[in-house]
Amino acid sequence: MKIFHDWRDLPADARGASVALGNFDGVHRGHAAVIRAAHTARPDAPLAVLTFEPHPREVFRPDDPPFRLTLSAERADALAALGVDVLYEIPFNHEFSLMSAEDFVTEVLHKGIGARHLVCGADSAFGHRRGGGTDFLVERAEALGMGVTLVSPVTDAGGPLSSTRIRRTLQDGYPERATADLGRPWAIRGLVSHGDKRGRTIGFPTANVPLGQHLEPARGVYAVKVRLADGSWHKGVANIGRRPTVNAGPESRLEVNIFDYSGDLYDQDITVALHAYIRAEIKFSGLDALKTQITADAQEARRLLA
Repeated sequence: MKIFHDWRDLPADARGASVALGNFDGVHRGHAAVIRAAHTARPDAPLAVLTFEPHPREVFRPDDPPFRLTLSAERADALAALGVDVLYEIPFNHEFSLMSAEDFVTEVLHKGIGARHLVCGADSAFGHRRGGGTDFLVERAEALGMGVTLVSPVTDAGGPLSSTRIRRTLQDGYPERATADLGRPWAIRGLVSHGDKRGRTIGFPTANVPLGQHLEPARGVYAVKVRLADGSWHKGVANIGRRPTVNAGPESRLEVNIFDYSGDLYDQDITVALHAYIRAEIKFSGLDALKTQITADAQEARRLLA
C-alpha cells in the first residue's frame, strides 16, 4: 500500500482511485463495509482511503483523555489487510479545519487526488464546522464527474456498529465483544520502554509499553498474544493500569509477560492483542501476595489461550 501525506502534486498512479472517506479509527467491520463498497463501485480503479492524522477530535479537544483505537501505523496495517492500494493520510490542523466543504470537494477530492468515485457513511459531514453533508457531497461530486456511494451503518442486535461503541466495550472490560466488532482482536502497539524491572525480582519479567494516545481499556489483567518486531506471535499475560501494589503514580501502562520467552525487547515495536479479561486491578498486601496472584493469572491466561 502506498501512503501519501498531501493531496497536491501526486504521481499519476496515485490518482483516479475509488476512495473511501472517513476517520477509520479502529478499522472495524463497518469501515470494512465502506471499503468493500468502494471496490464494488469501481473494481477497475485503484482502491483508496482518505483519512486524517491526527484525528480531528485531538485538534478540537486536546484536553480530552486519549481515545484512539488505532494510531497511524496500526490503522495503515489494518487498511492494507483489507486490500487498500493507496492511503491518503492528510495532516489535520487548525488551518485545514477552516477549509470549506466546497473547497474540500473541489480542491482535495477532485483536483488533488482526482477521485473517480467517493464512498462514505450515510451520516458523514465534512468541511469547516462540518458544513457539508452527504446531500452536498452527492450534488457537488456528481457535477464534477465523480460518482458517490453512501453506505448505511452496519447494525446488529446491539445497534449500529461504531468506534464509540467499541471504545465503551473495551472500557467495560469485554475485549471479546470488541473482537467481534473489529473482526480481529483489539491491540495496543508501541515501543518497549524501560520500567522499574520489579517483575524480574518476582520471576515474571515484563515488557513495558506506554499507552500513549491509545484508549485506556478496563484496568486489570488480560490474556494476550504478542507480535514481536520479527513478526512472530507469542502468548502471554498483561496488566493494564497503575499497579497500585508497587506504584502510587497517576500514569497507566501496559506490562506484558510473554510466556516461555527470554530476550531483549527494549526499543522494539511490539503489538499486544487483548483476547480475554481475567480480573480487575486490585492492590495486594505485598509482593508475595502479588506473585501468587500473577502465577494464577498466568495459568488462567494459558488456559484461555490454549
